[in-house]
Amino acid sequence: MSVELTKARLSDIENMQKLVIPEVEAGVILARSSDEIATNIRSYILAKDGDEIVGFCALHIHTPSLAEIRSLVVKEGKRGMGIGQSLIAKAIEEARMLGLQKVLSLTYKQSFFEKLGFVEIPKESLPEHKIWADCIKCKHFPVCNEVSLIKTL
Repeated sequence: MSVELTKARLSDIENMQKLVIPEVEAGVILARSSDEIATNIRSYILAKDGDEIVGFCALHIHTPSLAEIRSLVVKEGKRGMGIGQSLIAKAIEEARMLGLQKVLSLTYKQSFFEKLGFVEIPKESLPEHKIWADCIKCKHFPVCNEVSLIKTL
């Protein structure tokens, strides 16, 4: 398998939505409308095996110094092959290029992110606009088991 990392295009949205459906239904990833994805299309990084999207994530900028890695998904059957790590590495590379100082993640996969140099932080330290803009849309809000982690670049 030869996976290529590339920036998402508007024509990828339909297949991105199909890939993320099981994770959204499980409550692991927040649902995002196709319009919301389109508005933020420049933040998405795809992992493609030929023409097939096998994973993606987004680097969402919150402030001039802070971004968030969100919507990380790897297709069932393709997990454990380093695709998620490659997507995170690419997002961090982009964050550094943009001059960001920190990257955060809210996740149920704490150990995965810790292996990549992220450290747990209290949720109370998250930017307020993050909580109200995204978390309030989650089916688990306000009782959330996600862990907040941050990586200093």
